[in-house]
Amino acid sequence: MIKLMRQINEDIETVLERDPAAKTKLEVILCYPFILSIISHRIAYGLNKKGFSTIARLISQISRFFTGIEIHPGATIGKGLFIDHGMGVVIGETAEIGDNVTIYQGATLGGTGKQTGKRHPTIGNNVVISSGAKILGPFKVGDHSKIGSGSVVLKEVPENCTVVGVPGRIVIKDNVRVIDTIDLDQVHLPDPIMQELECLRKRISTLEKSCNKKGVYKDENIQHID
Repeated sequence: MIKLMRQINEDIETVLERDPAAKTKLEVILCYPFILSIISHRIAYGLNKKGFSTIARLISQISRFFTGIEIHPGATIGKGLFIDHGMGVVIGETAEIGDNVTIYQGATLGGTGKQTGKRHPTIGNNVVISSGAKILGPFKVGDHSKIGSGSVVLKEVPENCTVVGVPGRIVIKDNVRVIDTIDLDQVHLPDPIMQELECLRKRISTLEKSCNKKGVYKDENIQHID
């Protein structure tokens, strides 16, 4: 019981540290669904480890009903997890989450099939998973990596990487831009697909101008891309 109370206090302190909107411990306890979900998970996880899987699942489903956050009792969660807003977050049975991880609303740590055993991702320390991101499969996301909003990640991510897109692509690694893009924040995320389309647009425009100069065509009805 003392250990549980210590963990709850650490969870509250985590919210106060990472969310500037949180003002007091009482506010966090009463107004943050994440606190109820993580307390419920710690209880359910302990019961599940002792073989009381049905009761553990029941607790997790009650927590899901009240918070919108679904954490399977079998999931392993480290210290300092922070789920911001949280609605629609799903964490699967064999998922493993390291220390000081931040997860935003609508994110999923899921599997890709009906296979047994390890089928959910392992998340390293100090990872940020942005809103709507889907990480699917039994691979690892390395320490200090960031997953962009709406990304679908289907393969391993090394440490110190930024991943965006569908499917997810590494755009920054070890603070070096792998793809020419802008600095990452929660709003301005690089879009590799749009970058490719923009390159095609520019190339078509260049070809049109070249054709016009050579007199290849002069159809006034052709709409140019300039």
